[in-house]
Amino acid sequence: MSIINEMRLDFPALPENESFARMVISGFMLPLNPTLEQLADVKTAVSEAVTNAIIHGYGMGKGTVRLHATRSDDGTLAIDVIDRGCGIADVEHARQPFYTTSEGEERSGMGFTVMESFMDAVEVQSAVGRGTTVRLIKRIPARAEALAQQA
Repeated sequence: MSIINEMRLDFPALPENESFARMVISGFMLPLNPTLEQLADVKTAVSEAVTNAIIHGYGMGKGTVRLHATRSDDGTLAIDVIDRGCGIADVEHARQPFYTTSEGEERSGMGFTVMESFMDAVEVQSAVGRGTTVRLIKRIPARAEALAQQA
């Protein structure tokens, strides 16, 4: 497996940039020739990860979110959503359904569960006071076969 394309985008941790991140990742993954369902799955997972960074990582304060993605020749799309916010003390606990750090707000605590349901793999690395990286992985193999035939 080798990387055939890569992108990196930094943007302010503002709620309106969540939809921007969805559009950017859509454009990046189009050469993989995803189905509409695959496209929607990835956009939803990215939306959840970016929203978590904005709301939980920075507490709606100032900060930067990085969207980093790679496409590999085997059809693997890997997306990192990175913040340098407050971090997560107990990642395994935070990945449990209905867990939320937002008290008094209407948050379902289903962000990681949603990401996991739409992606092939979700990895989370975090350190308190240093931020969080959420890696989302989706395999779109049909396009990989076409790329191999063109080579």
